[in-house]
Order: sequence, then C-alpha cells, then structure tokens
Amino acid sequence: MAEYEAIPSPNIWNNPDIYEIENRSVDPDGLIWDAMRSVRDWAGARVLDVGCGTGFHLPELARTAASVIGVEPHEPLVRRAQARVSGLGNVDVRLGGAEMLPVEEASVDVMHNRWAYFFGAGCEPGLAELDRVMARGGVAFVVDNDASRSTFGSWFREAWPTYDPVSVERFWDRQGWSKIPVLMRWKLDSRADFEAVVGIEFDKHHTERILAAHEGDEVDYAVWVRWKKY
Repeated sequence: MAEYEAIPSPNIWNNPDIYEIENRSVDPDGLIWDAMRSVRDWAGARVLDVGCGTGFHLPELARTAASVIGVEPHEPLVRRAQARVSGLGNVDVRLGGAEMLPVEEASVDVMHNRWAYFFGAGCEPGLAELDRVMARGGVAFVVDNDASRSTFGSWFREAWPTYDPVSVERFWDRQGWSKIPVLMRWKLDSRADFEAVVGIEFDKHHTERILAAHEGDEVDYAVWVRWKKY
C-alpha cells in the first residue's frame, strides 16, 4: 500500500489515540446526525466517507446503509480503519484522497465528510470529484467549524486570526451548497481528557490560555452541516 500524497493533519496523524478520545466526545447528543437525516437519510444507501481517518464513523453509517466506502490518504489510519470494520460485511476502506477518489462514477448516494479537506477555497478539485462520483439525487454532507459563534469558535478565531469566516461562507455559497447551523458540544469523560484533546487542536500558547480560562470537561461548539443535492 503506497502512501497517498496529502497535506498532513497533525491532530489525528500525530495523535490518533487522543483523537479517538476527541471523536467520542464530539456531539454526544447526535445533533449532527439529526441535521443530516433532516436532509437525507442514508438507510439503504451507498455511502462514501471522505477522509474517514481511523474509521470512527464507519460503523454508525454501516448500521443502516447498504454499503459504505471509507477513503483516507494516510496509510497508518487506513490500517486502523480496516481493523475497526473487519467484522462488518458492508464496509470497504481504501487508500486515496478527495482529489482522486477510488470509486466509480455516479456510484454514491450519500457522501459524509467531517473536518477533512473541504475547508473552502482550494478544495475545488475535490468538489469536481464529487461531481463525478455522486449519483443523481444523491446528497453530499460536509461538517466544518462555524467560527463565527460559540466558545470553541472564539478559541478558533484567536488561534487562527487569518481565518475569515465570511470568505469561507461566500465560497460555499458560490459553489451552490446549503447549510444547517448546529450548536453541539464536546463532552469529555474527565478534565485530563479535555486537556489532552485541547492540546492536539491548538498550539502550546493557545492551549495554556484556553485551559487557564475554561473550567470543566465540556464546551459549546458551533458547526455548519453543509449539504448539496446532485
């Protein structure tokens, strides 16, 4: 298996075990899933998870989908994802990237993507690939930060002052995507887990500032559930 050339994602690539803790903490109330289902349920559908990482979301998608393909550019994460779904007969994990998806044309009913690749300007090659692989009537979902609000959003804006939420929204509007605002939360099992997760998402300086000012083991976190019907 040859490594697919991709921009490294330091949080999960360098710290997959802590990122696993983070995945378990995200949206314990299932608001993101609810928002997706309000547009298109994936029961009985052919599902593609782009940037699937260690495959955390694959079992949930596979529970009702007809079939699920997970695509991930980092080989160590591909191996972890394959091990996670080894007992599931309707899931296949493949090495690849958003710009050249290893799936057939018009073969996907529902695409799922969370915090991977589709961040705004620069992701046009991946959007072109979605045009190729999405079946008629299919729906693609992209979950990403809404940096304009929430406590986590304020942390994000401070840590990345060059990030322009308005420009990002204008980009997606030009691409013809709709969006659903979701205010969910991180809920960790302990303060130690909370500190570890913050530490892989922010540099040392901002981690120290966040932890000094924020008590407890959870935080409100706004996201967009972006979607497009093909």
